[in-house]
Amino acid sequence: MSGVGEILKTVGEFGPFQKWLVLFTLLPCFTLSFHQFCQLFMVPDEPHHCNTSWIRAIGPNLTEEEQLNLTLPRDANGEYEQCSMYSPVDWDLDSIVAYGLNATEKCSSGWVYPSAQAPSLLTEFDLVCDRKDLNDISQSVYMLGMFLGAMIFGPLSDRIGRRPVILISIFLQGLFGVAIAFVPHFDVYMAFRCVVGASVSGITMTILSLATEWVGVSQRPKAVLTSHCCFAIGQMILAGLSYGIHNWRLLQITGSAPVFALFFYIWVLPESARWLVIKGRIEEAKKVLQKAASINKRTIPPELLEQVPPKPGNPLDLFRKKHLLKVTLIMLCTWFVNSLVYYGLSLNVTNFGLDIYLTQLAFGAVEIPARIGCIFVLQRFGRKKTQAVLLILSGLVCLIIIGIPEDQPVVITVMAIIGKFAATASFSTSYIYSAELFPTAVRQTGVGLCSMSARLAGTMAPLMLLLERYNPAIPMAIFGSTPVVVGLLCFLLRETHGTDLVDDTGDGCPPAQVGNQPVKMPTAMVAKTMSAQRALTSS
Repeated sequence: MSGVGEILKTVGEFGPFQKWLVLFTLLPCFTLSFHQFCQLFMVPDEPHHCNTSWIRAIGPNLTEEEQLNLTLPRDANGEYEQCSMYSPVDWDLDSIVAYGLNATEKCSSGWVYPSAQAPSLLTEFDLVCDRKDLNDISQSVYMLGMFLGAMIFGPLSDRIGRRPVILISIFLQGLFGVAIAFVPHFDVYMAFRCVVGASVSGITMTILSLATEWVGVSQRPKAVLTSHCCFAIGQMILAGLSYGIHNWRLLQITGSAPVFALFFYIWVLPESARWLVIKGRIEEAKKVLQKAASINKRTIPPELLEQVPPKPGNPLDLFRKKHLLKVTLIMLCTWFVNSLVYYGLSLNVTNFGLDIYLTQLAFGAVEIPARIGCIFVLQRFGRKKTQAVLLILSGLVCLIIIGIPEDQPVVITVMAIIGKFAATASFSTSYIYSAELFPTAVRQTGVGLCSMSARLAGTMAPLMLLLERYNPAIPMAIFGSTPVVVGLLCFLLRETHGTDLVDDTGDGCPPAQVGNQPVKMPTAMVAKTMSAQRALTSS
């Protein structure tokens, strides 16, 4: 066991200090889910047709019905076409009425939205017809932002610390989240959403490492998964907010502004003691450890504070050392397929055939038992088996959905909810498992790489939904087959249940265990053993 691990045992695994820390990590999670899924409610399905006001110059007294009847073709069901119109001509009105118009073209003067709905992204930026794909593309741009955030904030957190990265990410999320409500163009909207995605990624990864590095092994799943439950509650709050607020700009402000209340973190958020020790900032580590011990009403023996810290790691060790390379590659695949299924189902909420608000509420509600249940399953069956089985289950459910007829929306939605349950539990497991598999010296870099893999999948998920136009089964076939394969690969990883965190990149071996509990050797015994070894060596 490393010196800092021994000290943290003395400080207390889950005392008042850690409980306050976990509370601080919970608060941002309520806003994170808003940014993940708010756009689903900002692009409602609105009736629309081409703007054909050109005919008003010829017949100013035409009624709206007469105007549409003369300028819009009808589809096979007798409804006005939404994406095409008759080509404008310079005839007089009598000739148009007598002979009619035959040549058609795409909407050239914009669209008209007859319903008196509040402004939405769809109506303000005309996300219809040829521009309809911009909705899915903008979701991918947001996921691209999360990818960039993982690429930037992961290594940055290992370089400058957990605390500064969390503060920077919160500031960016609040600033650009509110600024989105005032954008004049959709290109600016996508650019700002990309920055918000990067900040969300920074917060998600870094609070994971901070909580993992302060909380003892027995309470770690509870601490991490409680924050995930808050993310699920945030999804349910989003369903209520979007149901009551239909103006997309007002909804954006309502969901983004509360993050400014977290600026008090500047004064209360602690740095990771493990990270400080790894970086050789021993005096700072001593101060924060003594503060934690004081809050927990514990005393740290002076000799423990003098132990030699582990050697710093090199991010390249993730690929140079065989045991870390295996962990890195398998966890990259695990996060990728987790994200692919999770977002593939979540972003497809409008296509399951039931009310979007109820479906989103159900999707948020099902995450709570999924994440809470993970706490007990991880303690009972360990990390490896839980990760593998949940991945395989989520994939099988997606494959089953392919065979359900489209006229059974309730059955499809129920199966999608089960798939979301398994994908959510699997995603939560991968957060804990990854944090325990990677050493402290490169933990944030390792988790950052995994998060990059997940964000790459998140970027691809909305684009894969576009494949439905070729065959509706293609997206679900991809969402179903890949988790099964990766789930089998997870059996190659080592079990981390009941072991202390590894701090340096060494050989990656966890502390010795008896059953599921690590063997704890008292400090005095370690000192005696080392003295005996030195005596034998000198003799």
